[in-house]
Amino acid sequence: MSDFLARFSDRIFRRRILMSVIGVLICGLSVGLFKRAAFGVDPFQSMMSGLDAVIPIPFGTLYMIVCALLLTFSLIFDRSKIGIATFINLFLLGYVAEFSLGLLTKWFPEPSVWLRAIFLILGIVIMCLSSSFYFTADLGVSVYDAIALVLSEKQSKIPFRVLRIMADFVCVLIGVLLCLAAGFSWKEIFASVGIGTIITAFFMGPLIDLFCRKIAKPFLDKARAD
Repeated sequence: MSDFLARFSDRIFRRRILMSVIGVLICGLSVGLFKRAAFGVDPFQSMMSGLDAVIPIPFGTLYMIVCALLLTFSLIFDRSKIGIATFINLFLLGYVAEFSLGLLTKWFPEPSVWLRAIFLILGIVIMCLSSSFYFTADLGVSVYDAIALVLSEKQSKIPFRVLRIMADFVCVLIGVLLCLAAGFSWKEIFASVGIGTIITAFFMGPLIDLFCRKIAKPFLDKARAD
C-alpha cells in the first residue's frame, strides 16, 4: 500500500491512471453504441451478448462475473499482464456499457438505418480512441486480451495474432450458439455478429495506432513536459 501511495504521488503515474479510467469509460460508451447500432459488435462482446441472452442478470454484473472468471487464468499462469487498468476495466466497463445502452434506447427508441450506421461509426472511432488511451497508459490489459498474450508467450510456436484470431472465432461461435439456444432469429443474431464485427477485426488496429501517436501519447508526454 505504501508503495502504491508513493507511486501515486508521481504526476506521470496519476496521468496514466486517468488515461486508464478515461479509456474504460469511453469504451463502455462505444459498446453501447455498437449494441444500439445492431450491426455487430466485437468478438468478445458477441459472446457476452449470447451469455446475456441466456443468463437473466443485468449485463454489467454479468460482464464483471465473466471477467472475474477469466482473470483467474492470468492469475494462475502469468500475473505480469494484470494491473490497475485490468481491475478498472473489470468493475466499470460492463456497467458503463449497460448505462449508455439504456440511455441510447430511451433517446432513440426506433433508430433508422442511417442513424444506426452513425452509431456504428461513432462506436468504432470511440472504441479505438479508448483503446489508445488504455494501451498507452500501460497499467495492465483486459482479461480477454491477456489470454492470447499469455498463451503466445507460453506456447511460442503459435504467434499472438493466430491465437487472437482463434480466441475471437471461439467467442463469436459461442455467442452465435447461445443466441440460437435462446431462440433468437438470424436477424437478431446478426445484430451481434455482423459487419461491425468484421470491421473491428480488420480495421481497428491502424486506427488505434493513429490515435496512440496523435492523441494518447501526446497526452501522456504533456505530463512529462510539465
